[in-house]
Amino acid sequence: MKMYLQNLKHDIPASIIVFLVAVPLCLGIALASGAPLFSGIIAGIVGGIVCGALSGSQLGVSGPAAGLAVIVLTAIQDLGAFETFLLAVVFAGVFQFVLGVLRAGIIGYYFPDSVIKGMLAGIGVIIFLKQIPHAFGYDKNYEGSLAFAQNDGHNTFSQFYYMFESITPGAIIISTVSLAILILWEQKFMKKIKLFKMIQGPLVVVALGIILNIVFAGTSMSLQGDQVVSIPVADSFSGFIKLFTLPDFSQWNNPQVYTVAITLAIVASLETLLCLEATDKLDPLKRVSPANKELKAQGIGNLISGLIGGLPITQVIVRSSTNIQSGGKTKSSAIMHGFILLGSAMLIPALLNLIPLSSLAAILILVGYKLAKPALFKQMFKTGWTNFIPFVVTITAIVLTDLLMGIGIGMAVAIFFILYENYKKPFFFENEKDLFENGNITLTLSEDVTFLNKANIQRALQIIPNDSKVVIDASKSINIHHDVIEIIEEFKINAKERNIEVEIISRKQKGMKNSPVKILENSIKEFDLEPALAN
Repeated sequence: MKMYLQNLKHDIPASIIVFLVAVPLCLGIALASGAPLFSGIIAGIVGGIVCGALSGSQLGVSGPAAGLAVIVLTAIQDLGAFETFLLAVVFAGVFQFVLGVLRAGIIGYYFPDSVIKGMLAGIGVIIFLKQIPHAFGYDKNYEGSLAFAQNDGHNTFSQFYYMFESITPGAIIISTVSLAILILWEQKFMKKIKLFKMIQGPLVVVALGIILNIVFAGTSMSLQGDQVVSIPVADSFSGFIKLFTLPDFSQWNNPQVYTVAITLAIVASLETLLCLEATDKLDPLKRVSPANKELKAQGIGNLISGLIGGLPITQVIVRSSTNIQSGGKTKSSAIMHGFILLGSAMLIPALLNLIPLSSLAAILILVGYKLAKPALFKQMFKTGWTNFIPFVVTITAIVLTDLLMGIGIGMAVAIFFILYENYKKPFFFENEKDLFENGNITLTLSEDVTFLNKANIQRALQIIPNDSKVVIDASKSINIHHDVIEIIEEFKINAKERNIEVEIISRKQKGMKNSPVKILENSIKEFDLEPALAN
C-alpha cells in the first residue's frame, strides 16, 4: 500500500492521460465491432477497475482490443443478437480463468525477444500512420484500428491519398499546435520547470483542443460530429443505467455460443500474453508480471464485462505504452483511469464530446514514435541478422496485415533462425586446428542436441582420420536426441574397423529434473546402447 501512495503523484496524471486516449479507442472499437457504442466504454471501465485491481502487472492497462473487432463483428452476426454474444463473453471469461488455473500463461514466455520488440515497433508504426489522417481531419476509419484493410474500403497507405479530399483547417491547426506543445514538453529545459513537471503536456493539449473547438464553432474551421469524441449521453441516472445490457441466458444450450466463447478465450489470452510480455519490456524497472495471474484477472474481467453489456477485454499495448510514457509507476494508474472513465460517462459526457480527435491524434503520434524510435532499429541491428531479420519481418507483417497475423509471421521467421542456428552448432572442436595434424580430436556436444543436428554430427564423425583418438564430450549436454545416440553407437562400431580410439565423457551432474534425458549415460542405458559406447 505504501508503494501505491508514494507514487500517486505519478499515477494520477498518467491515469488521466490514459483515460483521454482510452475514450475514443473504446468507442471506435465498439463501432468497428458492430456493437452498441457504450459497450466499448463498459469494457474500458471493467478493464481498468477489475482487471487492473486483480492483475499482477503494475503498468498494463486492459480494455476492448482492436484485434478482436472482426471476431466480435462476425460473432454478433452469426449469433443473431448482441445479448446472445454477451453470454459468449461470459463463458469466454470462465474459460480464460480456467486457462490461468491450468498455468497456460507459460506460453507467453516462448516468444523471442526479437518478435516482442518487433511487435512494439510495428504497433508504433501503425499508430503513427493511422493517426496522420485524423490529424488532417479525415476520420472515416475508426480510432484504434490496427488492421491494414480499413472499414472505409481503404488501407493504411491509400488513406493518405483520400485524406486530402477531407482536409479540415481547424483539425490541422489543432493537431499542429498540439504536436508542437507535446514536443516542447519533451525538451530538457521544460522538465526542469516545476510547474511543467506537475502538468502533463497531453492534458494541456486536450484542454486547448476543447477551447479551440469551441472558438471554431460556426466558422469555416468548425469541426464536424465525426471529428470529435462521441460518447453516448444519458439524460438521467436511470437513462445511464439503461445503457447497460444483460446477456440472454436462455441461449446457454446454443452450441454456437460455446464455439464463440472458446475462440474469444484463446485469441484474447494470446493477445494478452503478448502485450503483457511487451509491457514488461517497456517497464523502466523491468518488473516481471505473473502470466497465469493475468489470465485469471482477464477471465474475471471478461465474465463481469459480459454480464453488464461490455465487449471482450484484453491487455492492450496502446494504452499500456501510453501509461508508461505518461509516467505511470503502479497499477493505481490503470485502476484510476477506469474510475475516471465511469465518472465521466455518468457526469460529463457532453464535455468529453468536445474533445477533438485531432488533439488525441497528436498524442498518439508521439506515442507511436516512441515505440518505434530509430534507436531501437539501431540496437536490434547490432544484435545480428538472426535477431534483426525477425524483428523487421514482424514489423512489416503487422503493418501489412494485423497484429496476430503479423506476430505469427514474425514467429515463423524467428523459429527458422533458431532451428538454423541449432542445426549449425550441435558441437564444436576444442582442437579443430589439429584435426588433420595429430589426429587427437575432442568433439564437445552442445547443451541441447536434437534430430536436426544429425547430419552435421554424422558428417563430423565421418571426416575424423583413421588411426586417431576422438573424445566425445557430452558433459555439458542436458538433452541428446535418440537419433544422435544411434549415430554415436554406429560410429563406435565402425571406429574399430578404422582403428579409431573413442572415449565418451558423460554428464556428471545429477538431479536435472527438468531434463528430458537426465544424463547421457541414462539415455544410453535406456536404449541398451551402453555396451556399444563403453570403452
